[in-house]
Amino acid sequence: MNLFYRAFGEGEPLFILHGLLGSSDNWVSLGKQFAENYSVIIPDLRNHGQSPHSDLWDYAAMAEDVHVLAENLGLNKVNIIGHSMGGKVAMQIADAYPGFVKKLVVADISPKQYPVQHRTILDGLSNIKLEELSGRREADEQLSKAVPELGVRQFLLKNLERVSGKDFQWKLNLTVINEQIANVGVATFPSSQVSVPALFINGAKSQYLAEGDADEISKYFTNAQFATIENAGHWLHAEQPQAFLDKVMAFLA
Repeated sequence: MNLFYRAFGEGEPLFILHGLLGSSDNWVSLGKQFAENYSVIIPDLRNHGQSPHSDLWDYAAMAEDVHVLAENLGLNKVNIIGHSMGGKVAMQIADAYPGFVKKLVVADISPKQYPVQHRTILDGLSNIKLEELSGRREADEQLSKAVPELGVRQFLLKNLERVSGKDFQWKLNLTVINEQIANVGVATFPSSQVSVPALFINGAKSQYLAEGDADEISKYFTNAQFATIENAGHWLHAEQPQAFLDKVMAFLA
């Protein structure tokens, strides 16, 4: 699958992988800051953003997509930052393609299995009557019944695009994501120990990493470091972008 991607800067390659219901668009601002030191590539993962849709949607497929993109760009060793779902993709890549990842940054996610989440959000998106929309404000009003947080709605509604003058459609493959949402929570523990230098960075207010997760992660990622960003939840890179940039840049350097 040929992924859509954005590219900024020059230097050592750095891939940034977005989370569930996100896209490369969410990382443009930080991507450009990383691009002051790196050649930054930010793909839309399959079924997201401007990348193709597919009925096959699991971590093995997403990891292969990113590896193929790197090969097509003539890259055989890269750094990777992955947030949430993108972090699990990044871990899958480090396991499946030994020697391909130079340094790995996993943002607010563990390789452990997670229960199905975001069902309320997915139901809210699915219940928006696209054929009746006259504008984005109406979509926001409909979504507010399921998602009261304005910032979260603004993030989600970036997936809505206008076509043929007045009609709206979803950029993401909402049908497959709805049907296969359990795939996002599956465990991504590597098949053997991974010695790649890895930074697992979490938000202090997030519940995605629990006490004891660091010990379990270290059994599989033998060169792992851990960091916490204060006053940040799951979307730590959006809530505290400078702190995220500083910690990740220090690790990559």
